[in-house]
Amino acid sequence: MPQVLEFKLPDLGEGLTEAEIVRWLVEVGDVVAIDQPVVEVETAKAMVEVPCPYGGVVTARFGEEGTELPVGSPLLTVAVGSAEGDLPEDLSGKGADGAESSGNVLVGYGTGAPAARRRRVRPEAISAAAAPVAEPAPVPVTAPAPAPGPVPAPVSDEASGPVAVVSPLVRRLARQHDLDLRQLTGSGRDGLILRADVESAIKAAANGTAVAPAVPVPVPPLASKPASASAPVAGERIPLRGVRGVVADKLARSRREIPDATCWVDADATELMAARAAMNGAGGPSAGPKVSVLALLARICTAALARFPELNSMVDLEAREIVRLPAVHLGFAAQTERGLVVPVVRDAQSRNAESIGAEIGRLTEAARTGTLTPAELTGGTFTLNNYGVFGVDGSTPIINHPEAAMLGVGRIVPKPWVHRGELAVRQVVQLSLTFDHRVCDGGTAGGFLRYVADCVEQPALLLRTL
Repeated sequence: MPQVLEFKLPDLGEGLTEAEIVRWLVEVGDVVAIDQPVVEVETAKAMVEVPCPYGGVVTARFGEEGTELPVGSPLLTVAVGSAEGDLPEDLSGKGADGAESSGNVLVGYGTGAPAARRRRVRPEAISAAAAPVAEPAPVPVTAPAPAPGPVPAPVSDEASGPVAVVSPLVRRLARQHDLDLRQLTGSGRDGLILRADVESAIKAAANGTAVAPAVPVPVPPLASKPASASAPVAGERIPLRGVRGVVADKLARSRREIPDATCWVDADATELMAARAAMNGAGGPSAGPKVSVLALLARICTAALARFPELNSMVDLEAREIVRLPAVHLGFAAQTERGLVVPVVRDAQSRNAESIGAEIGRLTEAARTGTLTPAELTGGTFTLNNYGVFGVDGSTPIINHPEAAMLGVGRIVPKPWVHRGELAVRQVVQLSLTFDHRVCDGGTAGGFLRYVADCVEQPALLLRTL
């Protein structure tokens, strides 16, 4: 007799609590193999494919594309076990040792079993597998309509499925104030709970006023708001979730917690550009992959951080300590269709310019295709921001929390410059350093930036650290 097993959205790691369904990779009636990817989701870190640890026939899916689900919510159900000989032995959910699943429910971990071709099976082959499981499951969006009968009243626990909330920020705000979202009446379209609804409930709780629970009676949009609250502004609304949401959170936290300051300097990059041209134009056995300007600047940063380790640190607020970090995990800002991301080059202090450039190229391509892993987007200790690619000269960037500094690089353009006592046209770049004033003073920050500028103007200085 086939058994129906429920596969829930697994813990995706890195403190992630929810994910948005981007694309289903299987449909009801498809045969899936153990550890075959069944859905593509977007988290606050990256786009990932979720493999199912069971092999069998998909009997139901939960959640439409675009739906955001918390970790632990049902994703799909799979009929495991042969029924009338329709399920092949290698897809029956049993491995060579008789186990009914791989046990691998974390993204990126699987048995490596090849994915089977999707195919349909006869409805009667899975009819026996559609029997109720031990625990009641939410009504799937693609399942057949239930038989006529009394409809149970909605419950207030997590088993009733996710609450319609405009963004993860609203969920977080509610959690911080111990607010039950299921007790609120959303003023948005189709009962969507907006941030204003949560803020109104928090204000009412602070004033000792009871919050009216949500009821299935139409309520005017402004009925649950205090008179001081303004009506929602008309216009296109773009939810701050996924990558954009986490970037917004980090930028806001950086502004709240870090007392930052910025210093900048113009540098003559003519010699740096000439050195790069010589590297990339060299032939013979010494020729290698072309080195980018960003890779050279990254190598300069690692040399500067070796001289000024204060800027490769973070502040532990609870312990009231500055933590100087032994390794340089160099992040670089990359603009993608999904928003700004900061991939991280691990152990940049032990790499040369060629190695750094190759890793930057690999991470940039992964960022463009949306295949960066959470590990490749976290753990940075210093960030390099090349905003010159947008055709601008200067900027005062926001520090990538919890790091202590960020170097900004403008465009390199021909400008009048006094060179060896005479006016000449040189390739000039503006460099800016935004730093956490808690970890160092202006003298240290100025010394770091001056050393970077000196290496840009005289690349031979790097020979000391090679």
